[in-house]
Amino acid sequence: MSDNLNLLPLDPIDRPSVADQVFEKLHSQIVSLALPPGARISEVEVAKALGTSRQPVRDAFFRLSKLGFLEIRPQRATTVSLISIEKVMEARFIRTALEVEIVRHACEAMDAAGLARLQSNLERQSDAVSADDARRFHKLDDAFHREICEISGHPYAWQLIAENKSHLDRARLLSLAFNQGGTLREHRGIYQALMHRDSDSAVALMRNHLTRLIDEIDRIRAENESYFADPEDPAPSAGSS
Repeated sequence: MSDNLNLLPLDPIDRPSVADQVFEKLHSQIVSLALPPGARISEVEVAKALGTSRQPVRDAFFRLSKLGFLEIRPQRATTVSLISIEKVMEARFIRTALEVEIVRHACEAMDAAGLARLQSNLERQSDAVSADDARRFHKLDDAFHREICEISGHPYAWQLIAENKSHLDRARLLSLAFNQGGTLREHRGIYQALMHRDSDSAVALMRNHLTRLIDEIDRIRAENESYFADPEDPAPSAGSS
């Protein structure tokens, strides 16, 4: 048997393109609300700010519009899409379905090292709540859930969750104006269930934690009315600017 492998020709491994980098930058700013819903944004201004040509910006705009984050209308200003409650609830459903099963597996796989990682994260969450630092708390919140995925033995699950939760994240950030403390208490409850390997409690607590937004969405919208789309508004369209 020959030791030589007959491989098909392979394309070079691609590094992130300029368009990919522009996309990631804009996506991050939209999800973090640094670019708030309804904000006007132009290819020319973005290209100038990032020191690139307009083509990669145009490509990034198109990708963001397909994901529902930009509204591109010919001969009119491109704007950051308003928050769609329908998209928020779709993302919440997907996330809940995945994480409820993940936390069950995490109960089975939990060890002292995993508990220590979660405890450290909870301590930093507490510091963020004391400082009323919603953006830092949001990052630690994500890290807490990512740790549970890793402890469960299914770290790839977090990638699936992250890819599907961006619309949810904008609403979550707005909710942290009033519920950081409540979220931290729920995280501590999940931690206790994991520590005692009580999978039934962990599943129930995780489900309640991730569905609480259903009860909060009316308040979030009432306090940030200009950020939300009317349920009867047409979906954003993709086009050229």
